[in-house]
Amino acid sequence: MTGQDNSPATVACQNTTGRLRGVLEAGHFAVTAEITPPASTDPKTLLAKALPLRGLADAVNVTDGASARAHMSSLAAAGLLVRSGIEPILQLTCRDRNRIALQSDILGGAALGVRNFLILRGDDPSAGDQPDAKPVFDLDSRALLQTAAGIRDRGELPSGRGVEGPTPFFLGVADSPIDPPAGWAPDGLRAKIASGAQFAQTQFCMDTGVVRRYVSRLAEHGIADRLHLLIGIAPLASARSARWMREKLYGTIIADAIVARMERAADPKAEGVRICIEMLREIAEIPGIAGAHIMAPLNEAAVPEVIAESGLLARRTINPRR
Repeated sequence: MTGQDNSPATVACQNTTGRLRGVLEAGHFAVTAEITPPASTDPKTLLAKALPLRGLADAVNVTDGASARAHMSSLAAAGLLVRSGIEPILQLTCRDRNRIALQSDILGGAALGVRNFLILRGDDPSAGDQPDAKPVFDLDSRALLQTAAGIRDRGELPSGRGVEGPTPFFLGVADSPIDPPAGWAPDGLRAKIASGAQFAQTQFCMDTGVVRRYVSRLAEHGIADRLHLLIGIAPLASARSARWMREKLYGTIIADAIVARMERAADPKAEGVRICIEMLREIAEIPGIAGAHIMAPLNEAAVPEVIAESGLLARRTINPRR
């Protein structure tokens, strides 16, 4: 007689609701993080980044060819995380694969125990270190989202072929907050919700005034009741990197006061951690925000400290936020 397989990968495949979805649907403030798989064939290189987040982040994004550069495949990296007891969010970009390959990766991810998928367009190859690479873009992000939602909701591929096995996918999209002008409406997010999105992670928005105004406008249109919104923040490494992010990363918002604070700091990395902790605590109190997504260019090692020192995990033992 064989023993029961209780490995993290097997348990993940059996679970119909992942940790991230469970936290959000219970009304708790969720915290996700992000890692870029290395240009490596050694799983230990990936796990050195990921393991410090185990037990802290509710889920960890695994980027898919970030910055249009080759890395360990996001699908393989997500499988390694599942096997190590870390819940991944598998990013899928439309840039590198046609619709058949993308559908295959969704099924493969589910077989590995992946429940969370973040659907993205992907950076153009011209932005990477092999600019002559040919982009695919057989599907746009909306069409890929609809494809994944069809597998989730109907258990079938776009061709009508049935899919065996459970498909309890939790589907996410990207968003870029703005300081909404008069008359602005969240048409893009509404369309993504209609296409099957259940959560959204935003680009860096390190200006709580903008966050409050943006989320207030979303609430006016009923978005908060239909989508879990996680605001992107960062433990900045330096004033220089903050300015670079504002100039080079589309949609990034970093308040002038934060840049000035980083410039004055004797230890910029430590100051970046303090700012991130403060922002994390503040946005956790803003109605309509479901969580935070922490990304850390040049400062990945700081993310576990930010989550632990924020005290947000301990607050879950009291009462949910809604």
